[in-house]
Amino acid sequence: MASKRWFSLLKKAAIGVAAATALAGLAGPAVAAQPPSTNGTQVIGGSRAASGEFPWMVRLSMGCGGALYTSQIVLTAAHCVDRTGSNSSITATLGVVDLQSASAKKVKSTYVYRSPTYDTTGGDWALIKLASPVTGIATLPVASSTANNSGTFTIAGWGAASEGGAQQRYLLKAQVPFVSDATCKAQGGDYTGLIASAEICAGNIDSGGVDTCQGDSGGPMFRRDNTNAWVQVGITSWGTGCARAHAPGVYTEVSSFASAIASAASSI
Repeated sequence: MASKRWFSLLKKAAIGVAAATALAGLAGPAVAAQPPSTNGTQVIGGSRAASGEFPWMVRLSMGCGGALYTSQIVLTAAHCVDRTGSNSSITATLGVVDLQSASAKKVKSTYVYRSPTYDTTGGDWALIKLASPVTGIATLPVASSTANNSGTFTIAGWGAASEGGAQQRYLLKAQVPFVSDATCKAQGGDYTGLIASAEICAGNIDSGGVDTCQGDSGGPMFRRDNTNAWVQVGITSWGTGCARAHAPGVYTEVSSFASAIASAASSI
């Protein structure tokens, strides 16, 4: 992946010495300031999610988000992890909107699977296997076709609420409209390198104002399907800054990788 795109990816992740140290245990509020020079991801222009509204949301201790794919596997972004292999250093916090809640479930990781195509043809996704299954928390199904890859999407996360801002204690949510590949590429800069088969864009093109930001990387973008059930269509990946006009958020197009994700999940 080209270096300029690698830099852009960082804007969605609260990864760095200060952030990693502050978020390592998630024992208290995630308040580490993010370097203004990185492209962080948080939910800007959103509001607090209600308790239990999006039960599958996961906060990961390296400063990323995720969604509960199975009772023991979290789906997140490839750029949030280093490699495939055994890993017991990640703590997943689940079951709450308030990261300081005494009822939060915290489970350590045992293994990480990183998309093997991420550095070549795209595929910003990864799986984190937890040490034990979690009970009483709903999972989020992933889209297996492009049928839901348009319309209005919901985004959520504990990332910054402003570009370069602090991570959030409470889960925030917002809605963003679909942006076509052609319109996304036409915004110029890094967007000209959009991988249409692997990425999907969303945001308010002309006005900005609503977006994911630093620390939201790996979190899901989702919508209701034709049966009114929630389905994940994207994974927060990258973008230029946060909530800027003519700089939509770019998300992993989950439907393109649904089979690969399922195969990897069954093997770890």
